[in-house]
Amino acid sequence: MTAAPPRKRLHSATRLLHAGAPALRDGAGPVNVPVVRTSTVRFENTAAQADHHHRRTAGERVASYGRHGLDTHRALEDAVVGLEGGHRAFLTPSGLSAITLVLLALLSPGDHALVADGVYAPLRRVDSTLLQRLGITVEYFSPTHDDLASRLRPNTRLLYLESPSSLLYEVLDLPALSAVARDHGVTVATDNTWSGGWFHQPLSLGANISIQAATKYISGHSDLMQGIVVVDSPALAAKLSTAYEALGLTIGADDAYLALRGLRTLPVRLAQHQRNATAVAEFLQQQPQVSRVFYPALPTDPGHALWKRDFSGASGLVSFEFRHATPAAANAFVDALRLFGIGASWGGYESLALAAQPERLREHRQWTGDAPVVRLHIGLEDPRDLIADLAQAFADAAPAL
Repeated sequence: MTAAPPRKRLHSATRLLHAGAPALRDGAGPVNVPVVRTSTVRFENTAAQADHHHRRTAGERVASYGRHGLDTHRALEDAVVGLEGGHRAFLTPSGLSAITLVLLALLSPGDHALVADGVYAPLRRVDSTLLQRLGITVEYFSPTHDDLASRLRPNTRLLYLESPSSLLYEVLDLPALSAVARDHGVTVATDNTWSGGWFHQPLSLGANISIQAATKYISGHSDLMQGIVVVDSPALAAKLSTAYEALGLTIGADDAYLALRGLRTLPVRLAQHQRNATAVAEFLQQQPQVSRVFYPALPTDPGHALWKRDFSGASGLVSFEFRHATPAAANAFVDALRLFGIGASWGGYESLALAAQPERLREHRQWTGDAPVVRLHIGLEDPRDLIADLAQAFADAAPAL
């Protein structure tokens, strides 16, 4: 009898579409995982209760209380682990809570952490209001300009990165940075929200932890708040699990369902975000009021070569610097836009605009300009309409520019 040929490994989009799908029972079943809401888990008897408790204590993903989540949560965890190529996922109420979980799980009083200077700005607030009070030292550095090895100390426990960086999208050489950290026994965590986990797999490039604000591209509809942490090993999973339990972190089953729904369409949404954003970025490059466009997919971007090597695509975030303008003029431009909402988040289907705060820009060593910067999130509208809206805003704000 001839052996059956080995099953071909499915492509990424197919795996993502089917990850966490519910099993059929009695010959039928739902396409989507049902929303399982509960605050209490019942047990058949005390022996079953004790068994669940011991299994959970040993690190197994079983629920002995509603905070631990049930089927909906497990399906989302499994899907994100598959997306990121990791070992285990932890679901948190927001992207910032995911970042805080990693910091508190891995750092103790007396420890030192190196943090890229272009990270999501609220991390600095966690540092100033919490970590410093706990006796943890955070040092900010430029991964592009500074020598990482010379910055490491005997008590350095964590290298925290974000690639591309917030606001200016500086692309980091993650494999090189991770190799240096690994040689010194330092854990590497990176924020992967920009790519949605689809265009970039940092765990395969040397990072140990990937963090996302699922609020953004995983959701895709601007209707939930959520963070996700994916780790690459059982040892890190155990460390994060201890802190996760102690902090009482959890998310609602409805939010887990919404994130899982968003994951199913992530590849097609991000592909369209990239097409639209590229068209807008190329338009901005031609405008006399613009001195520089920040978008790694542009051949003129300083990080373009690294982006081509380590990423499979670009998201919908585009920033640009005015050639000559005041902050008031940048605000006038944003106010003149009609199709772009004004908002601090991004990753949904809608286009957004936001004038960057100067103090945020000055935190980036990469930043050498003095004119205002506007960040755009290019949504899923027809790019021709978005470009026309930008053109009329440049014209409307011309006296101020």
